[in-house]
Amino acid sequence: MLREVLAGYLRRVRAAHADPARMIVSTGFAQGVNLVLRALGRQAGVTRVAFEDPGYGRPEDDETVRAVLAMGLQVAYVPVDAEGLMVSDLVTSGAQVVVVTPAHQSPTGVVLSPGRRHALTDWARRGGYVIEDDYDSEFRYDSEPVGVLQGLAPDQVFLLGTASKSLAPAVRMGWVQAPAALAAAVADEKEMSDRGSCTLDQLALAHLLTTGRYDRHLRRMRLVYGARRAALTEAFTRHAPRARLTGLAAGFQAMAALPPGADETAVIAAARERGVGLYGIREFCADPESAPPALVIGYGNVRERTIDPAIAAVADLLS
Repeated sequence: MLREVLAGYLRRVRAAHADPARMIVSTGFAQGVNLVLRALGRQAGVTRVAFEDPGYGRPEDDETVRAVLAMGLQVAYVPVDAEGLMVSDLVTSGAQVVVVTPAHQSPTGVVLSPGRRHALTDWARRGGYVIEDDYDSEFRYDSEPVGVLQGLAPDQVFLLGTASKSLAPAVRMGWVQAPAALAAAVADEKEMSDRGSCTLDQLALAHLLTTGRYDRHLRRMRLVYGARRAALTEAFTRHAPRARLTGLAAGFQAMAALPPGADETAVIAAARERGVGLYGIREFCADPESAPPALVIGYGNVRERTIDPAIAAVADLLS
């Protein structure tokens, strides 16, 4: 039941080329990407996987990258700029599959530009595969998000999604919309992995989707997170006007560049001493030492009223 409901939802909301026969229910994104890569290794001879940079970071900083290496696959890192993944660098990386977040890149917050979307699907049609992490697509506050990449090349793109961020992290429920030629292979990997996801959880999510409660929940939470995003933007304007806040009005985080030469680690430590938790961009990078200093500021789990005093407390560190 959930596969049929999800397929209809993804066609309606994300312009996906969705078919319940090619839908595999997983226990979240982490399992989904592992299932896909094992299937690609077994069926398509994939040996090298590319990740966005910044994105997942080094193996010692990220479980997904460690899991890929544990499968015996090689890892390549492809840079991201203001238009998203640099497809020209992907072409020269030697990777046969790439993991991307085109709707809202993590952690920079940029969206994959139309030109790059077409370049990436052209690369895939020449024999590559794309694993599309539809990250934060349901939480954009200024406009409707663009449709999924999978809708442009359903035979080469695996579309992965999860309810963990939209509902709660404890809800371990995700999905893989696989190309027709590889759906059975991914389903086989799922069966060998855990024999199937919890049926009760699947029925509960299907009920939320079919009754419209899921849509109502998302509309309400967009207002909550959008207000937090606006409060963060206003706080920067008021207390740190020289600091540049970047990233789409979407998701649960924004990025702020630090002045050239700033000590990112020292800024984070000083902020924590003042009771403000910040993250550095370098932990998301393949080569942290070469990354320009910047901060990743999360607002998903903080109350709106705490944002202004928090930014006021660290304003001197930001500029």
